[in-house]
Amino acid sequence: MGVMKKLILRLRAYIRRLLFPLYFFPLKLLTYSSYYLLKFLLKLLLALIGLVIDTLIFPFRSLKNFLKSILVGVVVLYLFASLFVILDYLTKQYGYFGKFFCALGASNRLRGSVVRIVGGYSEGSGFFIAEDQVLTNFHVIADEPAPKIIFPDGQFTTPIKITGDKDADVAVLYTREKYPEKVLAFLEPLALNDNEPLISTGYPMGTDLSGEATVLKGNFVSFRQSKNYPVGYIQTNLSLVAGMSGGPLTDQCGRVVGVNTMGLAGLSFFIAGPEVERLVPGLTDQGIKKIKVDPSLSPEEAVKAFYTYLKARRMEDGFKLLSQEYLWKTNFEEWTNRFKDILDVNVIKAARDGKSKDTAFVKFSTKNWVDGEAEFHYYEGTWKTVWEDGVYKMLKSKIAEVDNPEQSWFYE
Repeated sequence: MGVMKKLILRLRAYIRRLLFPLYFFPLKLLTYSSYYLLKFLLKLLLALIGLVIDTLIFPFRSLKNFLKSILVGVVVLYLFASLFVILDYLTKQYGYFGKFFCALGASNRLRGSVVRIVGGYSEGSGFFIAEDQVLTNFHVIADEPAPKIIFPDGQFTTPIKITGDKDADVAVLYTREKYPEKVLAFLEPLALNDNEPLISTGYPMGTDLSGEATVLKGNFVSFRQSKNYPVGYIQTNLSLVAGMSGGPLTDQCGRVVGVNTMGLAGLSFFIAGPEVERLVPGLTDQGIKKIKVDPSLSPEEAVKAFYTYLKARRMEDGFKLLSQEYLWKTNFEEWTNRFKDILDVNVIKAARDGKSKDTAFVKFSTKNWVDGEAEFHYYEGTWKTVWEDGVYKMLKSKIAEVDNPEQSWFYE
C-alpha cells in the first residue's frame, strides 16, 4: 500500500509541475512530447541495431545456429518469391492488385445491366449510360425506326427517341421510363496497363441464342487511331461475334472503357470510352429512319400504316385506325393485350385486292418474344376498310397464318 501511495504522490507532483504555471503549459507539453518521442525513437533504433548485430553474429556461434539460419533464410526467400508470384497473378488477372476487390460480382452486375437491341433488320446489344439513355452501335439500329430494348428479365420497351452518328457507329436510344440501377459508369480517366484483362458483354447470335448475356474475357492490346476513322479504338485479343455489337467493354471492376464494335477471330476493336462521351451530347436524329405513313391515301396504305404502328408499338395510333363498327367488339386494353409480345412486324406486301375499292390484300410477318425466345409467324389475307374521319379505317379482316412458307412467298 505504501508503494502505491508513493506512486500516486509522484504522479500528482508531476502533473502539478506540468500544469503550473498555466502560461508555461503549452511550452512544457511540446517540450516533454518531443523529448519522450526522441527518447523512444533512439531506444528503438538502438534495439534494431542490436537485433541486426545479433542476427549477423547468430549463425557463427555454432553449427546448429548456422543450419537454423539457412532454414530461416530459405523460408523468407520462399515467402518473398510467393509474394511476387501473387502480385504477378493479380496483375495479369485484374490489371493490378487494387482491382482484385472490386472485381467480385462484376460479371453478375454486367449480366443484369446489358440489354438486347432487336429490330426487324438487325440485332445487337446495348447498355445504359444514363438512367434513360441506352448506348449501342449505329449499325444495330440502321434502317430501323422502332427497335426494341429487351431487358435481362425478358421485359421490353420501345425507345421514344433515337439519335446517332453513322460514321462513328454510335447511337443512343431514349426510354420513357428511367432505370438508374442499370447505368454503367465510365472509367475516368481511361488508363489501361499492358495486357490488362478486359470484359466484353453482349448477346452473341442475337435472339437465335436465348438466355442471359455472355461475358467474354480477354486482354488489352493497344489504342488505335487513324485519320480514316472519326473515333479512336481499343484493340483486344477478344473474339466478338454478331449480336454483341453495342455492348460494353469494361475493366475487371465493370467500369466502361469502350463499346463493342467489330471483330475477327481473335482480334476485336472497341470505340474508346472518351470518344463515346465526347460524341453523345452532339448526336442528332439525322440519318435515323422515321416512320412515314398516310392512311388517307388508299386502303392498302391504311393497312400498311396499321401494321407499322404495331411494329413501333404506337398502340394509340393503331387503335385510332379501327373503325367505329370494329370498336363495338373491343376496347383499347383488350385489343392491346393481343399484341403484348410482338417485337416487330414486317409488311411484305400491301396491295389493292383485285378491283375492290375498299379492300386490301396484305402479307406480313411478326417477331414475337415468348419465354425469352424469338418466334416468327407469317400471315396473309385481306382487310376491308371504311372511310371515316378523313382516313381509311380497319373494318373487317380475313387474315390466316401461313405455316412454313416457301422462299417464293416472300417475293410474290
